[in-house]
Amino acid sequence: MANQMISIKELARLTLPRLLENLVFPNLCYRDLEQDITGRKLGDTIQIRKPVNLVAHDFDPNTGVTNQNINEDTVDFTLNRIATVDVGIEALEGASSMETLEQVFIQPAAAALAEKINQEGLRLYQDIPYAVGTAGTTPSTLSDFSAARKALNLNKAPVSGRCAVWDAEADAAFTSLDALVHADKAGQNEALREGSIGRVMGFDNYMSQGVNRHETGITAATAVKVNGAVEEGADTLSLSGTTLTGKLVKGDILTIAGKQYTVTRDTETAANNAIAHVKVYPALPALQDKTEVTFTPSHTANLAFCPMAFAFATRPLVAPAGVESYVTGFNGVNLRVVRGYDMQHKRELLSMDVLYGFKTLYPELAVRVLG
Repeated sequence: MANQMISIKELARLTLPRLLENLVFPNLCYRDLEQDITGRKLGDTIQIRKPVNLVAHDFDPNTGVTNQNINEDTVDFTLNRIATVDVGIEALEGASSMETLEQVFIQPAAAALAEKINQEGLRLYQDIPYAVGTAGTTPSTLSDFSAARKALNLNKAPVSGRCAVWDAEADAAFTSLDALVHADKAGQNEALREGSIGRVMGFDNYMSQGVNRHETGITAATAVKVNGAVEEGADTLSLSGTTLTGKLVKGDILTIAGKQYTVTRDTETAANNAIAHVKVYPALPALQDKTEVTFTPSHTANLAFCPMAFAFATRPLVAPAGVESYVTGFNGVNLRVVRGYDMQHKRELLSMDVLYGFKTLYPELAVRVLG
């Protein structure tokens, strides 16, 4: 690099705050903040504390109180993602000043890493069977907030801390709502000044370009029904239909007897208008043969949730041998910067990467808002 005053250590410490500023979804999740002192690698499994979930009961003076055990359960958590940005050193030769380096590398690299991490985390929508709204129609009214609120209330989700992450289309629609645009008349003009949704109906609202589009694998389906009776508590069923073609993919939503279920893994392609071994969540009630089934079409998967619904963790990566590297961390997020040499192509390389993972802890504390 032309600016030899910037060391790998300084570069890492300058980039991490920019990365933290751009993260959206991870900052809204449950965070296990205990840090390992040793480096980690892709695929390692750690254990994180699962947040305690207590239930309040009515007091009965005749029977007394009902004691609950406070068990800080741990869950296995796989660090299965590395977000990385890699460039040749020659790409930074023009960065003759700190200001230029910020513009051409530090800020873009931090934004790219954050976008990747946000998108991977928001893919946890696949674990959530509960959905409101209409597939293909962008959320744009206050009733979309109230529908999400109702769904969480029915699932007895905590009221405090609720948040929602919307795609750019929904964000644009909400920030033009009269109820927000005219908020300045009440002395609150933040929506106009900052272009933000803010807090609406108990949700802290955020926009992310990482909100995912779900594409169902079913290409045609008419008169779909359960194929064979299902016992209560089962998590697998078979389907048949008049024109059932394609396959179900993870994250598809089925509605059966008025309840919603999410497909937990891809199925085989339909054969003879039937699909066998469809794995779903939550567990099924007893179902009769030929119970009707409907599919939710492809949609944008906006999410409204409580922080305990999802967990996010990063861990320091192993420092590679024989190259210059530095690992820095703050508030549970760890970033590694490595400067190395590609012997085959005879050039120096600079790499920034983050080892991380996400996990759904309580699916009932989240709801998809279809768009």
